[in-house]
Amino acid sequence: MSHLPLPLYGFAAFFMIFWFGTWMVHVIAICYGRYKLHKKSCKLPTEAQPLPGVSILKPLMGVDPNLQHNLETFFTMDYPLYELLFCVEDKEDPAIQLVERLLAKYPKVDAKLFVGGSDVGVNPKINNIHPGYMAAKYDFVMISDSGIKMKDDTLLDMVQNMSEKHALVHQMPFTSDRDGFAATFEKVFFGTVQSRIYLSADVLGINCHTGMSCLLRKAVIDQLGGLRAFGCYLAEDFFIARDITRLGWKMRISSQPALQNSGLCDIGSFQARLIRWAKLRVAMVPTTILLEPLSECMILGALAAWSASVLFSWDPLVFYLVHVLCWFLSDWLLLSIVQHGSMPFHKFEFVIGWLFRELTGPYLFLHALWNPSIRWRTRTYKLHWGGVAYELNSPASDAANAPLAPQQPAPTLAVAAEASTTVAGSSGSTGEMLICTGAKQRLLAS
Repeated sequence: MSHLPLPLYGFAAFFMIFWFGTWMVHVIAICYGRYKLHKKSCKLPTEAQPLPGVSILKPLMGVDPNLQHNLETFFTMDYPLYELLFCVEDKEDPAIQLVERLLAKYPKVDAKLFVGGSDVGVNPKINNIHPGYMAAKYDFVMISDSGIKMKDDTLLDMVQNMSEKHALVHQMPFTSDRDGFAATFEKVFFGTVQSRIYLSADVLGINCHTGMSCLLRKAVIDQLGGLRAFGCYLAEDFFIARDITRLGWKMRISSQPALQNSGLCDIGSFQARLIRWAKLRVAMVPTTILLEPLSECMILGALAAWSASVLFSWDPLVFYLVHVLCWFLSDWLLLSIVQHGSMPFHKFEFVIGWLFRELTGPYLFLHALWNPSIRWRTRTYKLHWGGVAYELNSPASDAANAPLAPQQPAPTLAVAAEASTTVAGSSGSTGEMLICTGAKQRLLAS
């Protein structure tokens, strides 16, 4: 191989080191998953240290076949002190009637319904839950998406993971057992790719927070300007976690994964969801453009096989096949750890689901790069580098695109909040950008 140009050896060494580092991520995720997940806490409440109250925010939009069951699991939790704050933005949403039936069925549970939302940013989720957040009466706030199904002790597990040093405890995304190939595909993704990154990031202290189910210290969020301070971001969960850690607080995952149990499960909608997440990651962390494709099994295996042939004169085909086989087996082991029980599908179904995920992953990422605008329900958004979003086809979108004057002083949080109520248009994009600017100024000042 001495006839090859010297730079090729440099590339080969880089890919081989990257390949080795990726396998270290596999090992960390498997070991930490066995240590952390599904672990019962030995810490019990006492009279001197009773369990704290928790305000649970539930953003709702529309009704699916599993929604009533999912919501009912919150009414029957084994936890002594909590309130349920259901938030619905549209006054004609059928979810209102469903919630009212549950309120009548469980009159002893402290629960309220908020209808109408607030216009505090471009993020529809923040707009929806903001009235509930302002009415929350407990020191801890839990944000839980509508598709989440709770076990009896899930909230207790999250609270017991909240130490004096932590301001954020979040659940690692996973799925409930459901029928069909789409459900298998979702479980394979969340139990392998997502879990591998999530577990290793938690060990290394990297921000991997997804906001589908999380417990927050309300005083810390208020210190950052409240939820409205994050209304200019579509990925508010990432920036909430970032700003919490900047204040010196810690975050970690709970021992129970979040059980997503949406009644609407199909390949197309889930792939659209994956594409949307990829667009958010690229806007927030631009290095994703390079690192994420290199982390895919098939791409990394091909590059590592070439590197092994250049550096060690190994057979690239044998190296590639062994690499894919080992990746497959490690993913099965990790999924078994996260599942913590028998699989709801046969091993052959796992093989098909795993191959489908690995082969379509690079395509979905390229699709995200090709069209960076984000379609979220009935609205379309565009992201600036750094994650600030504005809604397309809105009266304020042109103003959001326009750069601030170089000599313009940075607004305070109070000015930003006032601006958000005066900007024309439904999305209030300019106001939301000012809110974020004000929140950052306050954070830096503290």
